[in-house]
Amino acid sequence: MTASALSDRLATLLGPRFSQAGPPHVRVLETRDHHGWLLDDLSFDFAGETAPAWFLRPPSGRVPAVLYAHAHGNNYALGRDELIAGRGSLQGAFGADLVAQGIAALCIEMPGFAARRSPPESARAKAALWRGETLWGQMLAEQRAGVDFLAGHAQVDETRIGAMGFSMGCTLAWWLAALDPRIRATSALCCFADIGELVRLGAHDLHGDFMTVPGLLATARSGEIAGLIAPRALQIAIGAQDPLTPPTAFDIARADLTAAYAGSEAALRFHIEPEDGHRETPAMRLAVLDFLRRELAA
Repeated sequence: MTASALSDRLATLLGPRFSQAGPPHVRVLETRDHHGWLLDDLSFDFAGETAPAWFLRPPSGRVPAVLYAHAHGNNYALGRDELIAGRGSLQGAFGADLVAQGIAALCIEMPGFAARRSPPESARAKAALWRGETLWGQMLAEQRAGVDFLAGHAQVDETRIGAMGFSMGCTLAWWLAALDPRIRATSALCCFADIGELVRLGAHDLHGDFMTVPGLLATARSGEIAGLIAPRALQIAIGAQDPLTPPTAFDIARADLTAAYAGSEAALRFHIEPEDGHRETPAMRLAVLDFLRRELAA
C-alpha cells in the first residue's frame, strides 16, 4: 500500500469525526503572565462541545510552536494543566522549558479529562463505536484543529510547528504527524509499540479504551503508521522496562519505522533508557529539548 493510500485508509477507519472535521472556532477567555510570556486561556468549540486549552506565547515576535498533547495515566482530573504544572511521571512541567527555548506551546484538553470528564472515556469510546465513529478519531481531529490554530496565529511561524507528548500524548503526537504533513518535527515519549504484538502478549489492556480503532490491525502496524512521518524529523524516547512498550512490541515497531526512514536516517532518533519504565528521565528531558531546539528553534 502506498503512503497516500495508507493515509486515506487510516482517515476512513478513524471515522467521520476525523475525516470530515471542519476548522475550529476558538475564543480567548483570559490572558495571564507565565514565566515572562503570555498564557492564553482558550476555548475551542468542537461540534458544540467546548474544549479548554492553554496557549503559551511570547509578548511579541514570531516564533516556532509545538502542539503539546497531554497524557492519560488514569488521572482524569488532569488535562491541559500538564503543560504548565507537569505530572508525577514527568521531570516537571514542559511549559517553562519551552519558554526558555523560545517555543510557543498549545495544549488542548482531550475528551474525558478534567473539564471534559463527563461523559467518561469508556462511555465516549463505546458511544463513538456504536455511531460508526471512534474516540481516537475525535481526539486526533481536535489535535489537528490545534495545528490549524497554530498555523493561522500571527505569532507562530507556520513552517516550524512541532508535536510532542508523553504516554497517550506520545501516541497522539506521532499519529497526528503521520496524518498531517504540517508537523515539521515530533518528539514522542514513552509509548511506541506494535499493537498486534501488544494483543499477542495481552499487554493491550494496559492501554486505554480511547485508541480502539476497528480494522486497524488488518491495515497497518504501528511502525508503518509512524513511517508516514518520514522524511520529517522524529524522536522516539522510551524506557526499556516500560510495560506499555514491551521489548518485542517495540522491536517490531522500530524495525518498521527504521525501514520507512531508509535514505533519511539522520531525521530519525531513538533515545532508550535501559533501566527505566514508564516515566520521563532527566536524560530524556535534555534529549527532547535538544531535539526541539535543533529542529524548530535553530
